[in-house]
Amino acid sequence: MATAPSPHPGPNPGAQAGGQPDPQLKKRTMRKVALRLAPFLGLLYFVNYLDRTNIGFAGPNGMNEDLGLTATTFGLASGLFFIGYLILEVPSNLALHKFGARRWIARILVTWGIVASLIAFVPGAGTLYILRLLLGIAEAGFFPGIILYLTFWFPKADRARAVALFMLAIPLSSVIGAPLSALLIQHGHDLLFGLAGWRFMFLIEGVPAVLLGFMCWFYLTDRPRDAAWLEPEERDWLQAEMDAEEEATATSFHVPVSASLRSGRIWALSFVYFGVVYGLYAISFFLPTIIAGFQERFGVTYTIMQKGLLTAIPFVFAAVLMLVWARHGDRTRERVWHVVIPTAVAAIVIPITTMVSSPFLAMVCVSIFASGVMCALACFWPLPTAFLSGAGAASGVALINSVGNTSGFFGPYITGFLADKTGSQQAGMWAISAALVLAIVLTLVVGALPKRSSALASNDPAAPEVGV
Repeated sequence: MATAPSPHPGPNPGAQAGGQPDPQLKKRTMRKVALRLAPFLGLLYFVNYLDRTNIGFAGPNGMNEDLGLTATTFGLASGLFFIGYLILEVPSNLALHKFGARRWIARILVTWGIVASLIAFVPGAGTLYILRLLLGIAEAGFFPGIILYLTFWFPKADRARAVALFMLAIPLSSVIGAPLSALLIQHGHDLLFGLAGWRFMFLIEGVPAVLLGFMCWFYLTDRPRDAAWLEPEERDWLQAEMDAEEEATATSFHVPVSASLRSGRIWALSFVYFGVVYGLYAISFFLPTIIAGFQERFGVTYTIMQKGLLTAIPFVFAAVLMLVWARHGDRTRERVWHVVIPTAVAAIVIPITTMVSSPFLAMVCVSIFASGVMCALACFWPLPTAFLSGAGAASGVALINSVGNTSGFFGPYITGFLADKTGSQQAGMWAISAALVLAIVLTLVVGALPKRSSALASNDPAAPEVGV
């Protein structure tokens, strides 16, 4: 039985003569890690994203009418999730760092699944508001916790692809989740004692989170040193590699918890994330409503299933382009422009969505927008994780995600409010564009900040990456 590597390892056990890592050992190990973790973590995020955004599909398909919601109050109900999310985000991520990913992620999944299913039984708008707030509290820490967990397993040179594989769940939750939600709404009334279709959808879609929470306890491994599914030499090499990276990062950018919460660099990245996520959630919650509005704009009508399929289309393209863009970012080890360029494309195209003359052109614009946002998000997270480590990483990543996800409240609420006030979606699309421009400016500012030149100039794979 192999012994775990010491906390302060000597030379990497997988190194060849001359100190260079064995390329075959590295390739074999990282392939095993990717195949073991990426599909399962992606499945967790698929269920997570579906449970937080399925309200967008329920709204125009019976819920708004049954509960008496306007566009503004629907946006409020959608966005209240993120207030609860914000309250406990940093404490939750620090708890994950202390107690381990396996225990804490399992706890998060079980509690959010229960709350998500309870939304099926809301009698009115007030109860919906409360449960959306509680859902955010239950889910707090999940996404930044997974980002932190990936830093335990994937070296910096492989991190953008790892994040992209995990975040592939966002477009897939629309590609698969929208038609699935449509199917549940369409047939739920007949399947469960006359329960309204949208209520049946909430009830059923909360169950997988509870089941997966129990699976996490047995499937996830906290650190490479604990991975019985790796060979001893693979386990020792990967743990030594991650320990060396963490030590190098802590030496170049020592950011303790208290400092991470005051760091200008981290706050700037928080508002970069705010701008990009503003667009993501505004379009995620309101795309079904926008498609339903095609009847008034273009004189076309769709069944519930057709609306679900149309909602999925933009995210099919986004899924493919996100993986390609993240791979290019890892290969070049450039981060700033890999965030700026797709964000700029999204900012330009989203207002055009309301100006085109056909449903086809509108869907083309939304598809380009979704692809731009997803490409930017996939390449964003390697920026902060390149200079954060340990508890500082737990608090810093959680802070960025907390601030960024407040846009999940403002995006749907402002989009709905502007739609009610103006009678169209155009003002809301311009607001999305403005948020993306904010993200572009701040990304360029972060990219221009002083860097640790000695670390950047080295060929050490543990060195901070370009543009951090």
